[in-house]
Amino acid sequence: MVLSSSVYFVFLVGIFLLYWPLSRWRAGGLGVLLFANYFFYAKWDLFYLILIPSASFIDYWIGLGLGAAKRPWTRRLLVSCSLLMNLGILATFKYMPFFLAAWSGVTGHKAPDWHWTFALGISFYCFQSLTYTIDLYRNDGKPVRSLLTHMTAVSFFPTTLSGPITRVLALAPQLEKTGKTLTTEESGRALFRIALGVFKKFLIADYLAENLVNRVFDTPGLYTGMETFIGVWAYAFQLYYDFSGYTDLAIGSALLLGIKLPENFNRPYTALNISDFWRRWHISLSNWLRDYLYFSLPGLRSKWKIFTYVNLTLTMVLGGLWHGAGWTFVAWGLLHGVALAAHHGFRSARGNPRPSNNRWIRAFSTFLTANYVVFCWVFFRASSFQNARDVLGRIASLTVSFANISTALCAVLAVAAVAHFSPKKWYDFSLRQFVRVPFYAQAAMLALLVLAIEYIAVTGAAPFLYTKF
Repeated sequence: MVLSSSVYFVFLVGIFLLYWPLSRWRAGGLGVLLFANYFFYAKWDLFYLILIPSASFIDYWIGLGLGAAKRPWTRRLLVSCSLLMNLGILATFKYMPFFLAAWSGVTGHKAPDWHWTFALGISFYCFQSLTYTIDLYRNDGKPVRSLLTHMTAVSFFPTTLSGPITRVLALAPQLEKTGKTLTTEESGRALFRIALGVFKKFLIADYLAENLVNRVFDTPGLYTGMETFIGVWAYAFQLYYDFSGYTDLAIGSALLLGIKLPENFNRPYTALNISDFWRRWHISLSNWLRDYLYFSLPGLRSKWKIFTYVNLTLTMVLGGLWHGAGWTFVAWGLLHGVALAAHHGFRSARGNPRPSNNRWIRAFSTFLTANYVVFCWVFFRASSFQNARDVLGRIASLTVSFANISTALCAVLAVAAVAHFSPKKWYDFSLRQFVRVPFYAQAAMLALLVLAIEYIAVTGAAPFLYTKF
């Protein structure tokens, strides 16, 4: 079920109408949400109804064990079981074809067929589930006593496909809270985020994909260097508006049910440096990689600084592999890891100074950072290294033509750029104005948005890009 499809909105309305009358009873509200979670998974494949409940049940008992165990070796054994199970699920149902292909390349033997791939949402589920057992192992919280609450939290349907990765110990108390009400302001904020997500997805991301991005990456030889460069930047905006649009829909959907999810984006292409970019892009994943992977690697307390740089690079390489089972994703992660290590080393050598207040220096830093990020996106989007070389080769040709850049495409790119680089206070003002208007006016705005999508955007509800990762 695609979050931008009409079926999803019918589903959301149905769950909304069921949930609130029953939410006064903890078990009733949680039962509705758990049913919604598993129904959402079942729409993709019935196998999820075996996999997800089984894994959740095991992690629940591991969590109780971590809460009761006092001996360090017992705690290490329990958290290791959770790690092996969740990472084993990832390896088995998402990465096995990649591993078999790599084995085939090394040995020269034909890789056996593997049909048990269920990559959709698996990465986000496993990372979200691991926050629970690792937090308990680190004594950062107490176990969730209710099995119903735990199983609902780890599989919460708005976060199923593309996050935000929400810590179970932060989500569970919200789910268990009784006597919740949905205020007029909260419902307005929820509808605003949903409308914004639909706008980003259909009127920007899908339009850019169908009218330039896919064509440039599929057949780069047909485009000039300038058209390819514009196409690569168009992909950067497509990816941002597609993924942040999903996040808006997820946050808005959860808010309609009285649940607050963490923000996931903060105008990432305005970052002053690569470290700042990762504080703004996919924030929940960045925090997960930092808190649960980077800080767990050996050597951080060593006097040898080399460990810091190696660990930064390794973290980003594994983060790249998490996004997709392919060597282009590994290359993308390596490029970001090396850049992060270089930036960290440069700042350390200069005594970690504060960023300059000179607007020209800041503008130049933002320009360099954004273009480096866009360069890395080529490997993220490319189907192979050869495809990436072809795209970069066309840009390096320095040929100039705008024959394939239509006026409508320029208008959409302009809207995307202005919306992204405009001050945050513009967004805050728009949100406040939307919340203040009566409900019927909000509904009218949503209806006008739907009509605009019908008239302008690509027909059909294309899957969100990050559902593949």
